[in-house]
Amino acid sequence: MVCILCCFYLTACSVQSSSSENKTGEKTETQIHNKTSVEADKGQSNGKGEIETGEGKQETSLSPNTVESKYRLNPANWSLQPISGAESKVVLLTFDDAPDKYSLSIATTLKKHGVKAIFFVNGHFLDTEAEKAVLKEIHDMGFAIGNHTYNHAALKDLTEEDQENEIVALNDAVEAITGERPRFFRAPFGLNTEFSKQVAAKEKMLVMNWTFGYDWEKEYQNKRALSNIMVHSPYLTNGANLLMHDRKWTSDAISTIVTDLAREGYGILDPALIETP
Repeated sequence: MVCILCCFYLTACSVQSSSSENKTGEKTETQIHNKTSVEADKGQSNGKGEIETGEGKQETSLSPNTVESKYRLNPANWSLQPISGAESKVVLLTFDDAPDKYSLSIATTLKKHGVKAIFFVNGHFLDTEAEKAVLKEIHDMGFAIGNHTYNHAALKDLTEEDQENEIVALNDAVEAITGERPRFFRAPFGLNTEFSKQVAAKEKMLVMNWTFGYDWEKEYQNKRALSNIMVHSPYLTNGANLLMHDRKWTSDAISTIVTDLAREGYGILDPALIETP
């Protein structure tokens, strides 16, 4: 059931130790999320939680250092608003918990469609050289890399020193791998603190939650249901900031989502066009 924008639902995003693995070697996850994140940044919660068990010509990537900003984030609903007459009917694609098992597949599909996205990274998915190589490949394909903290801990439960380390240590790691520091920051569960916002500002990152997302909910953990709701959500409006995750069903659905968004008349926003600090 879809909530109105000011309702708060809890579901999941990964909270895990880098050493925590299941029998198949897949890192375990506990996720807590809202369909919409308008209230997440205020730290409100109803206490409900769940444990989550087109092709086109590729466009040249725009460098954020050489391109004029054409969109500005609206922190009231986390949508992107056009600046000076830029196209208004666009959406932003974002993917959390990268680079786990499906980020590269998602990026490859997006590249075939010639569209861009932000992949928000956790440091516990950068433990091995193979994982680091995946992140570098995604970056080199022209995708923006965002900071989702090192261990995906709830920032409000950490000391200021630990909050800073969660953010800055990941920026250092990403820069060592890609040669570029992240320009976007998304707090775990969308729960920022005043101190984490200060750290993000010091690191010249734009704090960004999301407009809506569904792929952590059981009923949308299949290609058909997810591709349908992402294109027909009541929250899909001009400038919507779409949240998805590194999941198999998301990887399966992303081509259909991009194709159907285009069919509905939506362009996919290049993150390089977003105004950042």
